[in-house]
Amino acid sequence: MLHYYGSYDVVVCGGGTSGVTAAVASARTGAKTLLIERTGQLGGQMNFSGPPGFSYAYLFNALHEQVIAGFAGETHKRLLEMGHALPHTLTDWRGSYVFSYVDPDWWGLLVYQILTEEKAEMMLHSLVTDVIKEGSGLKGVVVEHPSGRSIVLAKVVIDCTGEGEVGCQAGAQYEIESRDVLEPSTVAFTADGVDWDKALQYIKDNLKDFLFEQADYTARGYTRETVEAEIKKAKSILEIGEIMGYISLRDQGLKTGGWHGQSGVGFFLMPKGGRILAHFQHSSHVGKTDATDVRDITRVEIEARRQDVIAFNFFKKYVPGFENAYITRVCPEARVRETRRIMGDYKIMPEDILESRKFKDVIGKSPFGTGSKHAVGTSALVTLPNAGKPKDKGSHDIPYRALVPIGLENLLIAGKAISAHRECHHRFLMETIVTGQAAGAAAALCAKKGITPREMEKDVSELQDVLRKQDVILDGTK
Repeated sequence: MLHYYGSYDVVVCGGGTSGVTAAVASARTGAKTLLIERTGQLGGQMNFSGPPGFSYAYLFNALHEQVIAGFAGETHKRLLEMGHALPHTLTDWRGSYVFSYVDPDWWGLLVYQILTEEKAEMMLHSLVTDVIKEGSGLKGVVVEHPSGRSIVLAKVVIDCTGEGEVGCQAGAQYEIESRDVLEPSTVAFTADGVDWDKALQYIKDNLKDFLFEQADYTARGYTRETVEAEIKKAKSILEIGEIMGYISLRDQGLKTGGWHGQSGVGFFLMPKGGRILAHFQHSSHVGKTDATDVRDITRVEIEARRQDVIAFNFFKKYVPGFENAYITRVCPEARVRETRRIMGDYKIMPEDILESRKFKDVIGKSPFGTGSKHAVGTSALVTLPNAGKPKDKGSHDIPYRALVPIGLENLLIAGKAISAHRECHHRFLMETIVTGQAAGAAAALCAKKGITPREMEKDVSELQDVLRKQDVILDGTK
């Protein structure tokens, strides 16, 4: 039996990074807002299926102009003041891949506080299983939870499920690749007890065994040789950031069966109570799976943990500095990199990124490049045909129209399922916060004005004004 739960201006489905941000932005824009999350933990890829070891990174372009602020900047600032983050680490030889570290667990605690401050309601342990639709317009959603099944009505619904589940339920057009092509999924884990002085010295003594190219150091005028010279001078592991390589040790492990060979060897860094932890984000890769298939995602959860055990034992046995390391966290569920992309009134294309394009309906920016994907194997990454970085060391605009699904009304998409070509899939944590903030503010304005998100495409100036007031960067940078 269906029970009526309530009516809201804005209902946000999914409490990950995009969903939390959307709910906060909606409430701050004056809407009666409900956030629905299938677990009891808000934060998604930040602190539940993640965190990515680059939380936060890429808030700056290769010129080191800040291009992402808004809710990301606010939470970094608040956690920094609380002692649960580190200042922006603008390492000179790194391009846009610079770090603004936060403690993901404290981020997860903080967002409950912010949502409560903004009077956004939360409906946890609740799964959206269907939509309520009239013609092409959504009127609400059906939710299952420990109390049974409920109807929740809304003027505007925002899909922040990551996999485009609400859009799919509503009949949205979407794109998804075959199992053979989809990026692999991962179960991440974190370790403490590392002797960082010993670990850093090994890196300095074996620089040829490490990969630094992802830092895009050529954008800052560096060569491999000058980067190695900078690393030799480093006094802290934080001056390096992401560590990938250990090529000789990896090859030794492959020969002895000590490494599983499904990913490269490396880790990220995580601040925690004045300590630095090693975060293993890429140490398990399970490919040939479609995470929208329950059999596949179940296989991911099992196989990724098998690989994690091998990976941790490898570090303990082979990698200097990790002899006394111990696991402090295994993420509760897999981090799914790629499934559906819901097609919208605009589809972000590789040339938009490569040309650093600006749009009149800009709702945020991203300095990420295009054309690089994770893959199973020791190289960990593959390069697609249109790979490249934004020209002039800048960033590209994200247009509002990419959040409005084709043929559907009263629905917005935020997070990794927004409308984009596969080669410029906007799945990264910082991008999901950008699109979540825009979707939340847009939905609130639409509810207030009695218009649909598609009607707002005619004039987004008021939305842009609201976003600027929420410290979103829309202009003034490359």
